[in-house]
Amino acid sequence: MNIASIIDHTLLRPDATGEMIEKLCGEAVEYQFYSVCINPLWVPFASELLTEESPLVCSVAGFPLGASPLVEKEAEWAVANGAGEIDMVLPVGLLKQGDNAGVLQVISKVVNVVPDTPVKVILETCLLTDEEKVTACSISMDAGAAFVKTSTGFSKSGATLHDVRLMSKSVGQFMGIKASGGVRNYDTAISMLEAGATRIGTSSGITIVNGSK
Repeated sequence: MNIASIIDHTLLRPDATGEMIEKLCGEAVEYQFYSVCINPLWVPFASELLTEESPLVCSVAGFPLGASPLVEKEAEWAVANGAGEIDMVLPVGLLKQGDNAGVLQVISKVVNVVPDTPVKVILETCLLTDEEKVTACSISMDAGAAFVKTSTGFSKSGATLHDVRLMSKSVGQFMGIKASGGVRNYDTAISMLEAGATRIGTSSGITIVNGSK
């Protein structure tokens, strides 16, 4: 397996600069990562640098809290400016209070406003019970999302094998599974793939690829 081809090469730090984004894009081309995953501010710049179909520019919406009332507007803007995938944060508070219809509405708005762009739903699994994780997966699938994703990397913890297995068991037959948050070396990445992940989100992509050699 060419593990680079399933890695979203990620830089979501608030202090990211244009120089850092340019370096990230250069690395993505050199190592042939699937995408660069960046904040919306940098999408137009990265899209100018990555003019070919691969690597893609992936951006985030409602990030990192999942509490934005304009998440679909963020997604729409990012796609209009060159993003080829959107990672949106599930409205965790609505899920926790049992408002499944509200969660469905938020995700559906994003999916519908960018109908030709794959949407990944970040569950922020460290904040959910197993039952809530399964419910979140089901709602994401019903809304038409392409992937469910474990984590933003900005909360209490990141991806776990348990969560990836649970997500894969719930919707892996129908959706992609992205493991993100704390995947920093080759062995961990392989473990996530064996547990059911189909995409890896990490800022340690080069370390992972070098580890594969």
